[in-house]
Amino acid sequence: MATINAAMVKELREKTGAGMMDCKKALGECDGDMDKAVDFLRKKGLATAKKRAGRAMKEGVVESYIHTGGKIGVMVEVNCETDFVAKTDDFKEFAKNIAMHIAAVSPLGILPEDVPQELIDKEKEIYRAQAVETGKPENIVDKIAEGKLSKFFKENCLMDQQYVKDPGKSVKDYLNEIIAKIGENITVKRFARFQLGE
Repeated sequence: MATINAAMVKELREKTGAGMMDCKKALGECDGDMDKAVDFLRKKGLATAKKRAGRAMKEGVVESYIHTGGKIGVMVEVNCETDFVAKTDDFKEFAKNIAMHIAAVSPLGILPEDVPQELIDKEKEIYRAQAVETGKPENIVDKIAEGKLSKFFKENCLMDQQYVKDPGKSVKDYLNEIIAKIGENITVKRFARFQLGE
């Protein structure tokens, strides 16, 4: 059994943003293995997020971010359950970080269902044509197109994108960590991104 010391707990807290007791427990469960403890906490955060998914979210903030020089601007609405949480630094920081992420990466929507169907159809047609062009048999052309479409959603839908400040996790992972830390359901409701000249 590995000895869990304060420095290890502190390091795990900095990596995950989880509470001290959760970090101590995770390190204990994972025999002091830092990477396993991070995964343990991420899974726990996901479980907490799923438990809270049904709760009403009528509070929150509309956060804005203007990129240096005023060429790109973003407004995002992030909701939570209570006004108390909406006023916390952790919640405000999350909203600000999401606005910055949107400015940097320009997602097409929050989830795949937010992407216009005509754009999905167009992308799928391109992927099918590419597969046919390379001589792939007809019976696997659709599978190739579906695989590429899945990658397209991962790159263009906010929740599936790699989080710009920590590419080791998705925006959804970051959201779930914040839900676990704050103890309330949170959702990114909508956003608008403006780029000069577009």
